[in-house]
Amino acid sequence: MTRTLLQPLHLLLAGMLAVLASALAANSQEGEQLKVGVTLHPYYSFVANVVGDAAEVVPLIDAAANPHGYQPQPGDIVRAQNLDVLVVNGVGHDEWAFEIVEAAGRSKDLPLIQANASVAMIPIAGDRGDGRIINPHTFISTTTAVQQVYEIARRLGEIDPENVALYRANARDYGARIRRLRADFMEAFAKLDTSRFRAATVHAGYDYLFQEFGLEIAAVIEPRHGVNPTARQMAATIEDIKAAGVNVLFGEQYFEGKLAETIRNETGVKVYVLSHINAGPYTPEKFEEEMRRNIETVLTAIRETTEGAN
Repeated sequence: MTRTLLQPLHLLLAGMLAVLASALAANSQEGEQLKVGVTLHPYYSFVANVVGDAAEVVPLIDAAANPHGYQPQPGDIVRAQNLDVLVVNGVGHDEWAFEIVEAAGRSKDLPLIQANASVAMIPIAGDRGDGRIINPHTFISTTTAVQQVYEIARRLGEIDPENVALYRANARDYGARIRRLRADFMEAFAKLDTSRFRAATVHAGYDYLFQEFGLEIAAVIEPRHGVNPTARQMAATIEDIKAAGVNVLFGEQYFEGKLAETIRNETGVKVYVLSHINAGPYTPEKFEEEMRRNIETVLTAIRETTEGAN
């Protein structure tokens, strides 16, 4: 029975690969580059550095759009119709991308690269729910970024074998740069006394970043991104912050709410701002630039907390 069930799947996959190969051949004959779609700003940086000049990187949504709770627009559908492949987060941060692909009639013939296929997921820190919800913010970390870069390069090499060597070489070079970025701060972190550092975040977007530097998050303010907690949730969070001795709160750049201010007034914690890497122009350098600022901010927060306690 297993053999009978696998045969149709095998034929379906073979048919999809044949369609893709035909499309790529047509593009090659017409002198067109592979069009690689991306759903998020960090993936633009990852793909742009992997493909170099060998492919065109196409953001699925406009740079000014907020990916949290995004509603698909007509222009997104047009872009999806012209893609050869789409790189997705696929674990909760870009669910709207699948709506766009379906609306564009590409559900069956548009290859998807699941960037997180080789990433070890962690649950959201400070979550108040009964279950353990997977944190989709794997792109706000140097370690998981390198894993995703390699996965993207591997899959692109399968789809576009003529450039497989280039994709691999570029992924190695870019991965090395990201690792050097992290290494630039490791010695400084190792010298710090983090025993007095107790952090909370407005949004659960920085768990992977904190994990790779051996730091913990005591509480998360928002139940979901952009959703203000109820009065009861806020009161419980404030009590948690006081009970845990939290002295630092990380807010989010471009966040317009007043949650951080409210928490600061109620608890006296110091507030620092981190980037969610989800706004501004799409650029190859964006991930490295904003991750460096994020790490510098965390380092500063620890130093100032330690100095203030002495």
